[in-house]
Amino acid sequence: MLSHRMDFWNLTIKIMFLSQTILGILGNFSLLSYYLVHYGKYTLKPTDLILMHLMAANALIILSAGVPNTMAAFGLKQFLNDFRCRLILYIQRISRSGSIGTTCLLSVYQAMTISPRESCWKDHKVKDVKCICCSIALLWGFYMLINLIFLVYTFVRKNSENVTRKQDFGYCFIMGRDEINDSLYAALVMCPEFFFSALMAYSSGSMIVILYRHKERVQHIRNTHGSIRTSPESTATQNILTLVSTFLAFYTLSSVLRGCIAILHNHSWWLVNITCFTSLCFPCFGPFVLMNHYSIVPRLSLVWKRNRNHLLLFK
Repeated sequence: MLSHRMDFWNLTIKIMFLSQTILGILGNFSLLSYYLVHYGKYTLKPTDLILMHLMAANALIILSAGVPNTMAAFGLKQFLNDFRCRLILYIQRISRSGSIGTTCLLSVYQAMTISPRESCWKDHKVKDVKCICCSIALLWGFYMLINLIFLVYTFVRKNSENVTRKQDFGYCFIMGRDEINDSLYAALVMCPEFFFSALMAYSSGSMIVILYRHKERVQHIRNTHGSIRTSPESTATQNILTLVSTFLAFYTLSSVLRGCIAILHNHSWWLVNITCFTSLCFPCFGPFVLMNHYSIVPRLSLVWKRNRNHLLLFK
């Protein structure tokens, strides 16, 4: 009976990771293709530029974490050597931090855009794009440099004596972890991530307050002058709020589970797999939240039909 139950849970884990990885790859690369094709001949808006980098970060998370976890779930254990293992972890950390940073940037930019106060961001479209490009470049550059320092440090530490701490990821393991390395990583990487999360929550709360006040004003005008359509800014803000709320929910749950693994010395196999699954939820399901709220799939169909009709005219 116990053997059958374990077989059932093993099959469940395999299906979960495989489905999650396939959906994540299809969703992120479809959205990236949409932006590249649809906006290839036009100037990108700041929000579109941020979303492109967000999808790129999510795609890297799926390829560096989802694919190896899926292979390990299907029985391919410890198939990466030490260098490849550290390289995969390096990409995971950069893409995860990039996803958090770009989501925060998206939330803050939208809050500043719809703010009724005078802002240096308003009515300066070219300046907006330049500021966003500089912010994204600084964000990626900072995390690439910080994680590169830790990558080099762990290689040096691995060759020192009396190194016995090992971290097993299923598809590989690394040696050479110590308390100093973990403390520095928490200070330089985890603390900014928590700051970004708090900033996201604050900007989202600000957007909710602005939308609520806007709704009250529109309701008053509607009662006086008849029906008034919802502004595009309000619709875009609601879409971004949905995306940010989804991110914060999955990120908080993933952080709590990671904390449980760090505190508990004898953590269960089930807890480890659920933690891996929840950490991949936003990169996998985030693109479908965008597709739903921005109606990207119908627009993709329209672009395909338009291209087909254009080809038929010249046959």
